[in-house]
Amino acid sequence: MIPNTLTIAGVDPSGGAGVLADIKAMSALGAYGTAVIAALTAQNTRGVTGISPVPAAFVVEQIDTLFADVRIDAVKIGMLGQKAVTRAVAERLAHWKPVHIVLDPVMVAKSGDHLLERAAVDELRESLIPQATMLTPNLPEAGVLLGTAPVDNLKDMRRVAERLRRLLDDDGDRWVFLKGGHLPGNDTIDVLHNGDRLIELPGRRIDTPNTHGTGCTLSAALAALLPRADSVPQAAEQAKAYLVNAIARSSDLSVGSGHGPVQHFHQWWPAQSSNKSITN
Repeated sequence: MIPNTLTIAGVDPSGGAGVLADIKAMSALGAYGTAVIAALTAQNTRGVTGISPVPAAFVVEQIDTLFADVRIDAVKIGMLGQKAVTRAVAERLAHWKPVHIVLDPVMVAKSGDHLLERAAVDELRESLIPQATMLTPNLPEAGVLLGTAPVDNLKDMRRVAERLRRLLDDDGDRWVFLKGGHLPGNDTIDVLHNGDRLIELPGRRIDTPNTHGTGCTLSAALAALLPRADSVPQAAEQAKAYLVNAIARSSDLSVGSGHGPVQHFHQWWPAQSSNKSITN
């Protein structure tokens, strides 16, 4: 059965991050993607020029209307923006109880622009994170959630993953996927932890500026893969492999002059020669 997946996130008009990137990743990995819009942004590959919040009551209406009709097998949560929206999403997911919730605590855009108001961090930590079946912070986000400075080595990442796991409920198979993309050097080791098992997912940095939306893409890939995977570690390994290939093929695209998007459809679109261009 083809899984139905839901992204609850913001809209990036450039398509590199947010719900547009999520739907691309879900579709590329064989899931049917649906979306609830939690925030609007004006942004491109160089930065965010504006954010327009979506009223919490309308976010609730979107969620309830969708769940009343469509079987949702996995939910990915990205940019929520406001405290009221964060609380509303937490309340409605507690009501509908989807099997898989992948929470990407989106706080800052690749450009450095803040996407989550500071008042919402406590709400995220207290009402939404405990419900997650998988939490996928990068190192700066992990520091904010724990109230500490970001760590910069694998030894400390293991300790941080253990502390983050305590934020999740103890019932069920719940995991932290701590992303190591901000580590210094060329290694990009991720740490996967469920309270008992701690698994390291090795990786090497790819030399490209096209990393816009990598966090969104990874969490959306996890939502697409979890309903059909034999285990969470298997889904995590497959999601990371998909993202690595999407980054490696990002030069196929020519989108903007800043941090470009990854190539979500690298499995389906033919590789483009770097010396070819599209003309009218």
